[in-house]
Amino acid sequence: MGPLDAFWHVLNFVLPALAVASLAAGAAKLLWRRELNTVSWARLARDASLANLAVLLAGLLLTRHDGRMLTYGAMVLACAATLWWRGFGPGRR
Repeated sequence: MGPLDAFWHVLNFVLPALAVASLAAGAAKLLWRRELNTVSWARLARDASLANLAVLLAGLLLTRHDGRMLTYGAMVLACAATLWWRGFGPGRR
């Protein structure tokens, strides 16, 4: 595998985590506009992306396969929990 192939492998591995986090943060900011006016979209998306990447990596290590539905389900739950924590919970600051 060459460097370009490795780049595309890594990009395709992290893209679902980044896409879900970005879309979920945008939807949360749109749906709860007044409640989340003090929390920036970038902060929500960053924290959700980090949580999603951790879940994807844990799923890869535990199942030894990428793209398992269990991992994607856990990623959605981690994203929702992180958005709640940063948007409405104790991590709001």
